[in-house]
Amino acid sequence: MSKRAVLEVIALDAEDAVAAQTGGADRLELVTDMAADGLTPPVTVFAGIRAAVDLSLRVMLRRSEGFAAGTAQDVYSLVRAAGELRAAGADEFVLGFLDAGGGVDLAAVERVVAELDGCRWTFHRALDHAADRDALRKQLDGLPGLDTYLTAGSADGVDTGLPVLLAEAARHGEQGYEQRLLVGGGLGLGHVPVLRAGGVDAFHIGGAARPRGWSGPVSAQAVAQWRRAVDGVPAD
Repeated sequence: MSKRAVLEVIALDAEDAVAAQTGGADRLELVTDMAADGLTPPVTVFAGIRAAVDLSLRVMLRRSEGFAAGTAQDVYSLVRAAGELRAAGADEFVLGFLDAGGGVDLAAVERVVAELDGCRWTFHRALDHAADRDALRKQLDGLPGLDTYLTAGSADGVDTGLPVLLAEAARHGEQGYEQRLLVGGGLGLGHVPVLRAGGVDAFHIGGAARPRGWSGPVSAQAVAQWRRAVDGVPAD
């Protein structure tokens, strides 16, 4: 019997979190401001969600739209936010920074990761905008706590990135490829069987969990539909 696949859902508040848990999510990614593709939520929002559900919570560490870490002051601000979230009980995170040339901004990543003190974290879809995916993975290899890459295989989404995702899944265990692939970004229900067959066992949804779009809440029913899909349960 294969182990249960992970289903991660984006949550903006406690209402989202409860609906996602009810629908069968395993983990939540906590963000604010989806108009900017997801920024660091306030500590009060994290605390409210932590009190509402007993799921794993991965908190976004990102101050502005795009994948640049920003100035030294911006990085310090992120480090301070990470410390405040840690003090409030956060123990899993999401981050990722690129330089102007599309390479990993290793100095910024290492500075923030040092503040996490061994906590588990995901390198997010900055990977899909990197100049060289393989080089980025090799540079990050061995950083404390890095256990997941959130990726669509392409900046254009899973439809385009599917061959890359399957190729990377097949390399699992090689240097730079020990981490779990968490697939998200234009992910559709129809992609799931192909990805599962290729060895992918973690899926990330945002808008797909919200029938009314980002202005509406997470739907427990929508999450449950995804839960059945990633578990391989035939549709009704």
